[in-house]
Formats: sequence, C-alpha cells, structure tokens
Amino acid sequence: MITFIFSLCLLIAGYFVYGKITEKIFGIETGRKTPAFTKQDGIDYIPMKSWKVFMIQFLNIAGLGPVFGAIMGAQFGVSSYLWIVFGSLFAGAVHDYMSGMMSLRMGGAGLPEIQGKYLGNGVKRLMPVFMIVLLVLVGVVFVVGPAGLLANLTSGYLPAPFWICIIILYYLLATLLPVDKIIGRIYPVFGFCILVMALGILISIFVYQPALPEIWHGLGNKHPQAETNPIFPMMFVSIACGAISGFHATQSPLMSRCMTNEKQGRPIFYGAMISEGIVALIWAAAASYFFFDTEEGKNIFGTGANTAIVVDNIARNWMGAFGAVLVVLGVIFAPITTGDTAFRSARLIIADFLKIDQKPISKRLLIAVPLFVVAVIVLLYSLYDANGFETIWRYFAWSNQTLSVFTLWAITVYLSLKKKPYIIALIPALFMTMVCSAFVFVQKEGFLGLDTTLSYILSGVITLSSWIGFIFWKKKR
Repeated sequence: MITFIFSLCLLIAGYFVYGKITEKIFGIETGRKTPAFTKQDGIDYIPMKSWKVFMIQFLNIAGLGPVFGAIMGAQFGVSSYLWIVFGSLFAGAVHDYMSGMMSLRMGGAGLPEIQGKYLGNGVKRLMPVFMIVLLVLVGVVFVVGPAGLLANLTSGYLPAPFWICIIILYYLLATLLPVDKIIGRIYPVFGFCILVMALGILISIFVYQPALPEIWHGLGNKHPQAETNPIFPMMFVSIACGAISGFHATQSPLMSRCMTNEKQGRPIFYGAMISEGIVALIWAAAASYFFFDTEEGKNIFGTGANTAIVVDNIARNWMGAFGAVLVVLGVIFAPITTGDTAFRSARLIIADFLKIDQKPISKRLLIAVPLFVVAVIVLLYSLYDANGFETIWRYFAWSNQTLSVFTLWAITVYLSLKKKPYIIALIPALFMTMVCSAFVFVQKEGFLGLDTTLSYILSGVITLSSWIGFIFWKKKR
C-alpha cells in the first residue's frame, strides 16, 4: 500500500514540477493567436472551452489502454508501478505535451507533417500510411471489447454483432460531423463516468486496505509465463497508454485546433497524460492484489483469461452489483471515445496528405467510406479467425509504441534546432527505440522470436546507432 500511495503522490507532484519544467523548455507565448481563431472553419478548427478540450483529450487518449493495458502489465509485478509513474512523467507526458504544442505552433498540423518537417521527407511519406494502419487497428480493437460488454449487460438479448453495428455507425457519424456536434457534447458525460469509475476503485483500495505488493518485495517477473514474457520489453509494450503511447500524438492535433491560448497546453496535454497514468496505476494496483495475492486470481491469470473478466471480478468484489455496472459502463465508454477520434484522425491525416478540403460533407465522405470499408474487413478477420483479435492487438501494441519513437525523435530534433535542452526527449527516444526493437526480436508470435540475450544485443546496436546518427546530424548542423 505504501508503494502505491507514494507512486500516486509522485504522479500528482510530477505534474506541477516536471510539467512546469517541460512547459518552460518549450516556451509558451500567451499572446500568440491559435489555429482555432486563425483557421476557424466550423468543422475541425473551432474555439472551445479549456475544460471541455481537456475532457476530450483525456477521452481520446484513454480508451482501454489504462485499464486493460495496466491489468496485463500488472502481471509482471510491482515493477509495473514504476513504469507507469516514470513512463508517464518523463516520457508519455513530455511526448504528448511537446507534440501537441508543436502542432499548435504549426497551425494545427497533423503528426505526419510534424515528423516530416524534422525527420525528413522519407518519414513524411511513410508515416501517414503507418499511422492510418495504426488508427484503423485502434478503431477495430476498441469495437470488439465494448460490444461484448454491452451484450453481457443486455443478457444476450441484443448480441455483440448488433452492438458492433451500432458502434460502427456512431464512429461514422463522429468522423463526419463537426467536432462540437457529437464529440464536444457527449464527451464531458463520458469523461465523468470514466473518472467516477477510477475514483470508485481508488476509494475501494483505501476502504478495504488490501495487502498490495511493495517495492521491497522485489521487482522480479511475476508473469505466469515469465519464460516467454521477459519484463523488458514485454511490460513496456503491454502498458502503453498508461505510460507512453504514440497514438496520443495522433490525437493532439485535434485539440490543438480547438485551444484558445498556449497556456492551456500543460493542463490539456501534460495533464491528460498524468490523469491517464493515475487511472492506469489504480487498475494495476487493484489487479496486483486480486490476481497475485489470491488463489482465484492466480488461477484466472494462469488460464489466460480475458481482461474483461478481470475488470468484472474487481468491480463485483469491491463495489457490489451497482458499482460493477458503473465500472463496466466506464470501461465501455472509454474505448468507444477513443475509437471514434481514431477514425476522425485518420480522415484528417488522409485529407492533409492529399490536400482535400474537408468543409464539404461530400469530401469527408470520399475519405471516410473507403476507410470504414477497410476497417470492417479487418474487424471481420478479428471475429472469425480464432486468434485474429490477439494477432491484431499485438501488432497494434507494437506499432503504437513504434510511432512514439518517431515522435520522440522529431521532438528531440525540434528542441535541438531551437537550442533548448533536448535531453528531456532524447533519453525517452533512446529508451523506446530499444524497447520497440527488442520486442521485434523477442516476441515469438508474429515476430522474430530470437534468443533473449541476442535480442538485447541487437536492439542495443540499433539504439546506439540511432544515438550516433543523431550526434553526427547535430555536428553537421
């Protein structure tokens, strides 16, 4: 319990201390006009209230990541607490804040344009395709879970396929309509539900005083299949949205187009990431008690149970029937509010790349319809192939973290060119470069599956080469 409380306090204090340092390094200009005013179009560029922009950003980035990802990460033991805290403060929040503020300064530019400007035209041409694939995968993985939970809530009278169709239809409307018509109206309600869900679990932790694992119990790997799941890099990919996630940087431009002042950046970008880290920490702590200190939990994890079952067990044991319904609703709303903006981001990335005006509804349909056709095909594969969903999730998790690597390197170059302390982005960039390359070498299903020691050596060589390349570029500049 002490480790959990200390971790929680670190996250909160980090927002005020390291968040302020990050803001100072970027150098905000409160008198500068934002794209919400200079490019106002009534569709994507719309001035909105600060609290509303924060809620939308939080819901955009949260999804199932800080719940399901944290629970899967908790299998590795108390080391998951450390990754959530230090990953959120020094990697994820810096990544989100800097990419969001760079977009703001570049007139609401999308992530491919940002990366292309600082990493070259090759990256600029490659990354839109990479990002669209990631965003479609996000949309797909965040349809299946909510549909299954809604089917359970309706006792099977309305089956999962029915809810999949409803969610896809909602995604299409949210992708096409102006940002303030659906997203701006319902997100505050959904955000309230998700925060109440996390608060309920947090209060339960303090009420029941469970014997949570402590850091002095050791940082050893507690995963049921530890032999094939080393902490490095598996835990760092499993816990993505609760620590650092490349997907977040695809969402930040949506909000940079609605902000009215640069001083909003720290609460909206850095603050939303810290809030997500707090949610992830709460779920990781709850899971670490239920599924490591009880035989029932060990048996459930040992059989590779779906994380939705884990959520249901935690909710019912601590919050009763009514509380369990609130928790499940929160877990339903979280992914839905990430999936819709994933498709919206994909539409905007394609529009920016092809330079298609998005004010006419016909031009939005021109992009959205083919996009959803591809998504439905991938969704059908995930439903009808026995291992389809697990395969898609693995590639989603890796591509998500890989995108963060490119974004961190773009931030490093940006800060270097501005003659600012780029080390705040360089260290996370090097670390995540090693994580993602090691995952490719270590992961057996769908990747190379090499020996662990060899994988570490190869990923170390790639990371060192990246660092040397940056040093030579900097000297040349």
